[in-house]
Amino acid sequence: MKSENAEDRRALLRGGRRYVCAYGCARAWATLTFTGTSGAGVLGAPSSDFDSHLTFDIAFIAVSILVVLLFRRLVPLNENRVVKAVSSGCMAAASLLCVATAWIPGASLGLMVAGSLAAGVGYGLFLLLAAEVLATFSLLRIFLFLSGAMLLGSVITFFCEGLVGLQAQAMLVLLPLLATLCLQGAYEHVPAADRPKWGVPKFSYPWKLFVLYGLYAFAYGMRANQLVAGAGRHSSASTFILMAVLFATAYFASKRFNIGLLYRSPVVLMVCGFLLVPAESLLGTAASSYLIAISYSLMSFLVMFLLFDIAKRLGVAIVAFMAIKNAEQLLQMAGGGATDALGMLGLSAATEALAVTVVVSVLILAATVLLFSEKELASKWGVDILEEGGLIERTAEEERVGTRVAKLSATYRLSPREQEVLALLAEGKTGRVIQQELFIAEGTFKAHTRHIYEKMGINSRKELFELLGVSS
Repeated sequence: MKSENAEDRRALLRGGRRYVCAYGCARAWATLTFTGTSGAGVLGAPSSDFDSHLTFDIAFIAVSILVVLLFRRLVPLNENRVVKAVSSGCMAAASLLCVATAWIPGASLGLMVAGSLAAGVGYGLFLLLAAEVLATFSLLRIFLFLSGAMLLGSVITFFCEGLVGLQAQAMLVLLPLLATLCLQGAYEHVPAADRPKWGVPKFSYPWKLFVLYGLYAFAYGMRANQLVAGAGRHSSASTFILMAVLFATAYFASKRFNIGLLYRSPVVLMVCGFLLVPAESLLGTAASSYLIAISYSLMSFLVMFLLFDIAKRLGVAIVAFMAIKNAEQLLQMAGGGATDALGMLGLSAATEALAVTVVVSVLILAATVLLFSEKELASKWGVDILEEGGLIERTAEEERVGTRVAKLSATYRLSPREQEVLALLAEGKTGRVIQQELFIAEGTFKAHTRHIYEKMGINSRKELFELLGVSS
């Protein structure tokens, strides 16, 4: 049994290594160049007060908004040569411009401006290309690959931050190249039947989810510039801790893993983080900083996961959702601007901290109300299909069988994995097909089937179909 479980876990990772490598390298590259705490990564910032992170964010948000407006003409992005060329070209150009700042000190400011703008465009498009690839996998594997990629990005960042000179410059050039090649390889290994299709139905956006994320982004932005080193939303120590826990939990407990347990945890973490703010004089800033950073990273991760779930269930291009999520980076910038505005009022440090805490508490309260308004994790969050035939709906018979599967599972107390197997058996799928879809070994499939039969008191698939009310 242990060997079968180990084989099942290893099977979960098949096909995702290229994606993990691609996204991990891209995240590390973005942190090392313009999104890290230093503003200009391993090469250092120019001597002026220029904030390259700001211009990066502006370009990142601008290209995200552009894709939101034009995505129907652009998807599938991985079939669009222009989009791929712009993404890889901008990332490569940004790396070369960063390296050039070390060789042409007098022109460092101009090079940094151009590099940060190119990086924002290239990285913004790369994330959308990567999301389109990730959407071809099952939800559990999406969770694993997404957390694994972010974990890898933190590890790469940690090792690269110790590099200097030519070694650092070489990594800045190699990382985006490796990311592009791995992503292309990941897409080429996606079966043709699973690749994103041309054409997108008309739909409304999951506005509740975007409002929820926006509230968190603004709240985090108000505190982002005051977090201690190691706490942040990019490839930081706090990100490493969070992603290591998520990946290990999903990997080693894949058969019992329940995303619902993490569903509302960001609210708790964020509230705890801001409750510690008044006590920072006694406890230090590290505790609250890490709680705030981890909560925002967790919320961002869960929002991405929910967007993938909605896109898969409704047959909508994930690019449309992810582009808006990326554009909401604007709200984090607005949160930082709000804190700066408070600082310009001449308030004392204690009064300013209290004002920030009060504003953020109101935002978190609003987010909590919105979060708990959705009773189920698999909610549509306000999204609707507006075009007939656009949604891949189940037939009346499929709905009836699905209801029957759920009722039998509850009656005979089937485990979540046994219910998955039962649902696929009800669809008339063979054992080999079920093994491939669930990424389980033949022995594991037979064990689940045997347990189902024993709990239901039957001995054959014919009897099973009679219980389900379907023809064999």
